[in-house]
Amino acid sequence: MAGASYKLVIVESPAKAKTIGKFLGRGYRVEASQGHVRDLPKSQIGVDVEKGFEPKYITIRGRGEILERIRKEAKGASSIILATDPDREGEAISWHLANVLKLDPTKPIRVEFNEVTAQAVKNAIKHPRPIDLSLVDAQQARRVLDRLVGYKISPLLWAKVRKGLSAGRVQSVATGMIVDREAEIDAFEPREYWTVAALFQSGSAKFEARYYGKDGKQAEIGSKDEAEALRAGLLSREFTIAKLRKSERRRNPSAPFTTSNLQQEAVRKLGFSTRKTMQVAQVLYEGLDIPGHGTVGLISYMRTDSTRLSEEALSAAREQIAKAYSPEYLPAEPNIYKGRRNAQDAHEAIRPTYAALTPDELKPTLSRDQFRLYKLIYERFLASQMSPAVYDTLSFSLESDGEEFRFSGQKLRFAGFTAVYEEGQDEPTQKDAAPPKAENGQKVKPAEIKAEQHFTQPPPRFTEASLVRAMEERGIGRPSTYAPTISTILARNYVEAHNKALVPTELGILITEMMKEHFNEIMDEKFTAGLEEKLDGVEEGQIDWHGVIKDFYLPFSQELEKAEQVIEKVEVAPVVSDVQCDKCGAMMVVKDGRFGKFLACPNYPACRNTQPIIETVPAHCPKCGGQIIKRSTRKGRVFFGCQKYPECDFTSWDQPVDELCPVCGAHMVQKYDRKRGLAVHICVNEACRHRVEQSGDEDAAETLR
Repeated sequence: MAGASYKLVIVESPAKAKTIGKFLGRGYRVEASQGHVRDLPKSQIGVDVEKGFEPKYITIRGRGEILERIRKEAKGASSIILATDPDREGEAISWHLANVLKLDPTKPIRVEFNEVTAQAVKNAIKHPRPIDLSLVDAQQARRVLDRLVGYKISPLLWAKVRKGLSAGRVQSVATGMIVDREAEIDAFEPREYWTVAALFQSGSAKFEARYYGKDGKQAEIGSKDEAEALRAGLLSREFTIAKLRKSERRRNPSAPFTTSNLQQEAVRKLGFSTRKTMQVAQVLYEGLDIPGHGTVGLISYMRTDSTRLSEEALSAAREQIAKAYSPEYLPAEPNIYKGRRNAQDAHEAIRPTYAALTPDELKPTLSRDQFRLYKLIYERFLASQMSPAVYDTLSFSLESDGEEFRFSGQKLRFAGFTAVYEEGQDEPTQKDAAPPKAENGQKVKPAEIKAEQHFTQPPPRFTEASLVRAMEERGIGRPSTYAPTISTILARNYVEAHNKALVPTELGILITEMMKEHFNEIMDEKFTAGLEEKLDGVEEGQIDWHGVIKDFYLPFSQELEKAEQVIEKVEVAPVVSDVQCDKCGAMMVVKDGRFGKFLACPNYPACRNTQPIIETVPAHCPKCGGQIIKRSTRKGRVFFGCQKYPECDFTSWDQPVDELCPVCGAHMVQKYDRKRGLAVHICVNEACRHRVEQSGDEDAAETLR
């Protein structure tokens, strides 16, 4: 390396490499590993159980050329700096790269930064450190555990149920939570109850008060007859206002986003899936070209369970609040938030990297999805450092011979942080009643009394937002696992999304029951949470990871051996379609094949008729006007073709749209611009290639991902 003229910096993504390369300039070369370069082999378990559970790593398929390029650059470099993401996975990637490049992990070769800005990157480069081997051990322990569970139980499910199924340390528990919730809903017996409310008038203002009970005891009204008798007896009475209490309520802002909070709010407010939230956040973190600012990362690292903000971030937020709002919106001291009990607090909360870059300023540059998510993060960050909202509250009783109605209401006096941001809710909340003018001893009569029937409601089904919150509260998984866990159980068809609610399928219920019966520890939420705490102990250097695996594996292997002997073959009833077999008349069923789902006659082998499942797209063939349908090659690659094949041979790798190019008249196809997070229509004419951005077509963009 003597005489070398550059330093080599290795990051994970090409987008980040491009951004950081611009920051560092001459004297540095930046390469991307494109994620992990080594992993356990897919074809075998890859863990030597007999030799202390040591993992057997191989180069990931497709990473060979990348590693060759990195090795070539490393030979001519004066030094090598590993700058992968600031978390467990990033530390493990740096460790694998160090092994491949024959670097000493105890030497100062590793840097990390929480945001992709020029100052953060340059400062990190000046302060390299050794690779944190405790973090690496924690990642290895999780990987080995997940591999042991997945590669030991999944073949059992293939043999006893059907191929293509899987079990996982976290995914099985998450599926179990959804199945248990559905069982609660099915077992729930609604109970009838009634409420009685009266409309009173005080001066020119009307207000509604709820009937409480008699002689200080709360009433339980269980039938229409009770409610109607009560209503009739109260209608002609005069009531006296008593126990009037005026007070002030201060509502504090929420902390800036953690990964879990961000995923929940993006589901509630933006309708994003957890997967989509993390994809868009990744782009915002890695950097975009902003006119007047160059390439810059717009948010800090998006995988965190910390609510902490740096002194610089606090100062920037306070400066922005002081500039945009009157002095009373800025508290005397910064707001400091306490994190969760088991939070790792490795780095800051999710926040904008530059408070001066407002969402409105960036709107012309960002895609619709990027803008909406950035706006959410920015406003939550700013609101977290603002003054509380202040409400004037009023409560009183309305009494007549022991019968009592109660009123409570509030009025916003000072908006505080709510001028910027209000947290979303999983369930709609009732609006606050405006306080009327009222005094103790004041006499009022009800203008109207109404009785309403209600039924107690079962617990709501989980949404992605509420499942993430429940997993976090119960200590199941960690911030980086929530989105992939939900994506996996949806992809495996263990769970379906119905109007945002997560509903278990028959397959999901079957697998969960089987797992609970034969692998009770894996399915036990407290056991899983305890295992997560042990893995956190490995990360902190307090526990040896081999011991954690050993303590888990010995009882697990015994359960596995027993399960292989006692579980009998289970037949899963196929889904019956509405398509009739054109050979024997039976209703065809949906089957899973090598190249996806297809329709098959249930009378197999007597009738061997099969049909493809035709999935149409909203477009017509540019050659003959026929319907365009989605097809797939033998290797599973999706393409689009005319339904009139073989009469019409039109095909396209990209989805056609019913739109002609306004410039040359050729037909257009739809693509997804991953960098900008939006769908675009592009002319197929190579000499033209005119493009039209579809910034509002969220469904199309989601489909193309």
